[in-house]
Amino acid sequence: MLPSSPLIETSHLVKRYGDKLAVDDVSFQVHAGEIYGFLGPNGAGKSTTIKMIVGLLHPTSGTVKVGGYDVVAQPVQAKAACGYVPDEPNLYAKLTGRELLRFVGDLYGLDRAQAARRSDELLRLFGLVDAADDTTDSYSHGMKQKTSLAAALVHDPKILILDEPTVGLDPKSARLIKDILRQMADRGSAVMLSTHILEIAQNMCDRIGIINQGRLIASGTMDELRQLGQGESSLEDIFLALTGGAEYAEIAEVLK
Repeated sequence: MLPSSPLIETSHLVKRYGDKLAVDDVSFQVHAGEIYGFLGPNGAGKSTTIKMIVGLLHPTSGTVKVGGYDVVAQPVQAKAACGYVPDEPNLYAKLTGRELLRFVGDLYGLDRAQAARRSDELLRLFGLVDAADDTTDSYSHGMKQKTSLAAALVHDPKILILDEPTVGLDPKSARLIKDILRQMADRGSAVMLSTHILEIAQNMCDRIGIINQGRLIASGTMDELRQLGQGESSLEDIFLALTGGAEYAEIAEVLK
C-alpha cells in the first residue's frame, strides 16, 4: 500500500501556449519507494509536464508539489529536494567532469570535502574516471548522459526525475542506469521517468501514467492498466489501444 504523503504531486495542472493547450488538467502522485513511468506519443505533453514539475516552466493553472514544497511558491526548496536529468544533457562545456560534479555539489550546499568524495564515487560508478579531467565538450553523447545523471545524484536526492534517461546509451550503460534507479526506489526515493521504450517501463516501473493530447488518460499498475486496455496484456498493446495507435500496429502486421 502506498504511503499517504506523495513526494511528487500535480493537481489540475494546465499549461497553455496561446490557443494551444499543451497540458490539460493533469493530476497524479509519485510516492516514496516507487518508480513511476510517464508515457505518451510525441507531442503529448510529457516534457512540458516534467518541466513544470522541476520548475523550468510555470503552469498556467494548477499546482505542483515536490517534496511537499510548492514549486511556484517555494521554488528553491522544491528544486533542492530533487535531481533532474533532461532529455538532452546540457553541460558546462569547458568544465571537466570532475569540476562539474563538484560545482553542482557546491550549488546544493555540500561542503567541499563531501562534494569531492561524492563526485569521485559517482565518477567510478559510471565508469568516467579516465575522462574525469577532460572537458565535457570532448565527451560522447553517452558520456554526457551519464555525467548528467551523476550531477543529478551528487546531493543524494530523495526525488529523481528523468526525461528519456537511456536514449543514446549502450546496453551496459543503460542497464547500469536501470539498476541505479531500482536501488534508489528500494531505498525509499521517488523516481519518475519518461521513456519511449515501453519494455523499460513495463519491466521497471511500479506504476505507469499515460498522457495523450495533453490529458492523463490512464495511471496505475500494469494490472490496473490491463483493465483499461481493451483486453490487451502487454504495455505496448495497451498503449496503442489507449492512444489510438492501433492502426499503426495493423499496418506493421500487414507489412510483415
